[in-house]
Amino acid sequence: MTEAEDRKPQSDEARGTYESEITSEFAIPEGLAVPKGGTESETTSEFAVPDGLDVAQAAAGESEGSAFSTPRTYSARSAPPAFTPPVGVPLVNLTKDVPWQDRMRTMLRMPVAERPALETARKAEEVAPAVPRVLDLTLRIGELLLAGGEGAEDVEAAMFAVCRSYGLDRCEPTVTFTLLSISYQPSLVDDPLTASRTVRRRGSDYTRLAAVFQLVHDLSDTDSHLSLEEAYRRLAEIRRNRHPYPTWVLTSASGLLAGAASVLVGGDLLVFVAAALGAMLGDRLAWLCAGRGLPEFYQFTVAAMPPAAIGVALTLAHVDVKASAVITGGLFALLPGRALVAGVQDGLTGFYITAAARLLEVMYLFVGIVVGVLVVLYFGVKLGAQLNPDTALSVSERPVIQIGASMLLSLTFAVLLQQERSTVLAVTLNGGVAWCVYGAMHYPGGISPVASTAVAAGLVGLFGQLLSRYRFASALPYTTAAIGPLLPGSATYFGLLAIAQNNVDKGVVSLTKAAALAMAIAIGVNLGSEISRLFLRVPGGTTGGRLAAKRTRGF
Repeated sequence: MTEAEDRKPQSDEARGTYESEITSEFAIPEGLAVPKGGTESETTSEFAVPDGLDVAQAAAGESEGSAFSTPRTYSARSAPPAFTPPVGVPLVNLTKDVPWQDRMRTMLRMPVAERPALETARKAEEVAPAVPRVLDLTLRIGELLLAGGEGAEDVEAAMFAVCRSYGLDRCEPTVTFTLLSISYQPSLVDDPLTASRTVRRRGSDYTRLAAVFQLVHDLSDTDSHLSLEEAYRRLAEIRRNRHPYPTWVLTSASGLLAGAASVLVGGDLLVFVAAALGAMLGDRLAWLCAGRGLPEFYQFTVAAMPPAAIGVALTLAHVDVKASAVITGGLFALLPGRALVAGVQDGLTGFYITAAARLLEVMYLFVGIVVGVLVVLYFGVKLGAQLNPDTALSVSERPVIQIGASMLLSLTFAVLLQQERSTVLAVTLNGGVAWCVYGAMHYPGGISPVASTAVAAGLVGLFGQLLSRYRFASALPYTTAAIGPLLPGSATYFGLLAIAQNNVDKGVVSLTKAAALAMAIAIGVNLGSEISRLFLRVPGGTTGGRLAAKRTRGF
């Protein structure tokens, strides 16, 4: 018999005997005595305390504590340093005689637990409106403001003001370049409700922007009783309102703007007419491209070609005219000063994602202008056009004519931005003051153009902020058009001309100067606005309105 056969059972009886002796893995081993209970009810749970383990019982009079009660081991003498100062958190007194932007900024920069409590409901409805409808109204208002070019900080303040006016205090608005979102949490134990909206179309209509600001002001007014349905009705009227100026007025304004800009850089009457014709032709071509659905990049490229072509044609015809002034005037009507100021303002106030997106948009539009002008200048140089970059140094000083041209430029710029007629005069005077300051510092004073531009833009921002506070409106209609005379049109043109003539180093230097002037304008406008807030009364005393200064520190 083999070894393998020895390991097998010899018969069925042996197999039955073997299987009968197998026990379960849950069986009690032999030798372990376990007392048997009298009944089945004495079986214990796996969560029962084992025998022999004593647990201290709580005192009869001691009740179960709360999660918010002070621990028994807490000692005031040995407590760690608290975040709350010994004198307590200062009370924020939100006075009602300051613009709603300041009041809402103050609360947005505070933690939710430290915000002032809501006042008594004052709306016309007997029952509070549904939260989703309030959030929808808030997003629609924020969409119009952001699409109109308003800064991200003011858009957040407006959204928070709308929510707070309807009793939604625990809300957090978020603004990026194309996306608006808002989250509302009724309490710490309730689930938050979040809604969002995408901004797909943008346009320059400051009349609509002013109407939205007035709507937010009425909602924030404690004496107002504007219901949710009334707010929706007014918002629908704002959307349906037509632009205040017809198309032919806008085209004429673009031509007058280019003509005024050409006079600022030394042009005469013939240059004025040539620059105006080129700008109007470029405006019509841009409208044609927009109607065909082409992106803005190609619209700016096409709009920049006619003024450059007219300047090159006058040079080839040997007409005694400054072709550089014609081309520079056409560039003034295209430079995206509004988007540049908004982008830099967002960056300075801490909205870096939105600022980066806005500045990237400015870069794309500027590249479109560069491509359009460079194509025309390249063919002009190949055809023998004698375009002299040195004419940039021969700008004549004509104070009276240049001040009049700067005011005309600001006026036409305000028309292109679709401003209210009541604000056109103020922004025209603001633009004239800006050019007077720049001219006085740069020509007689001999100060660099970058520093002169920054100071002039700072005054524009200061006066614009004061005017907006006086009227409880946005500051954009009072500042954007006023910076028109300061835009770096000539530096941009001469940089492009040098590149077209294969003088790349000189062209890059000139374009860098143009970028420095643009940044000086944007920073100056923002700095002027901040200076006005420093010296005006803010809600909450001396520090309540300046909490944003601590957001970007490195400690």
